[in-house]
Amino acid sequence: MRYSVLLVGVSVAILGAAGARAQEGDATAGATVFKKCTACHVVDSDKNKVGPSLQGIIGRTAGTHPGFKYSPAMVKAGEEGLVWDDASLRDYLHSPKAKVKGTKMAFAGLKDDADITNLLAYLKENSQ
Repeated sequence: MRYSVLLVGVSVAILGAAGARAQEGDATAGATVFKKCTACHVVDSDKNKVGPSLQGIIGRTAGTHPGFKYSPAMVKAGEEGLVWDDASLRDYLHSPKAKVKGTKMAFAGLKDDADITNLLAYLKENSQ
């Protein structure tokens, strides 16, 4: 009986850890997803392109990266308290125009939640 309880406990711990890792995402897979973004964004330097640099995006107030001309809607979103964290980025990456009405970002969004999770892991690696 003790072995059964121990086995169940170990199984729950292993599955819980696997679930946490899945929720954290795979940064390597996220790098592949990020290729969809490279026409407009960089993450490995502080250089703006058509879109702002995404280096250090986690924790940044929306519409505030120096030297980038944001849409009035993005600036307003930042002034109203939008800060890029997991939840806000997940919403924005899913549907930019729904999250920030009036954004000038033309990308329609990512529909696959796993892609978003992996992209967030990649962005986090580059937000240090």
